[in-house]
Amino acid sequence: MKRISFLIKLAKEGKLQAVEPSEEVKAAYLERSNESLSSAKALIKIGNLKDAVALAYYSMYHCLLAALFKIGIKCENHTASIILLKEIFGVDNTTILKAKTERVDKQYYVDFSVNREEANKSIKVAEQFIADMHDLIAKLTEEKIREHHKKAIELLSGKV
Repeated sequence: MKRISFLIKLAKEGKLQAVEPSEEVKAAYLERSNESLSSAKALIKIGNLKDAVALAYYSMYHCLLAALFKIGIKCENHTASIILLKEIFGVDNTTILKAKTERVDKQYYVDFSVNREEANKSIKVAEQFIADMHDLIAKLTEEKIREHHKKAIELLSGKV
């Protein structure tokens, strides 16, 4: 229930809202996802491993935002977006939650290090997550989009 209260609070603040589903915004976030993933791979090659881990996460996050815009949800909060993955789509969100934690640790704390193997693993995890999200998005029929949008509105209003 705490997660739902958090979503309702963000909705009241305007940081989470139902909008018209948008193919254009979805496509733009998918492009950002691809850019982040390719940048993460390039950063590994030059040894910038912490930023590679961060961009691997962002590639996942942008793909998640694409799915949300596909059903007409705009969310400006990482944690809320990840909660919605589970609450609306019924998808296990532990992979992206772990990636988010890794990103925060590597990006903000100086006492965390990362080796090439860990950075490469973060890329592989991101690639699998992105493939799964692309599959989810591709399977969204107009009926499913309406169902998910309605469920989101109910969540944001506390009627669940």
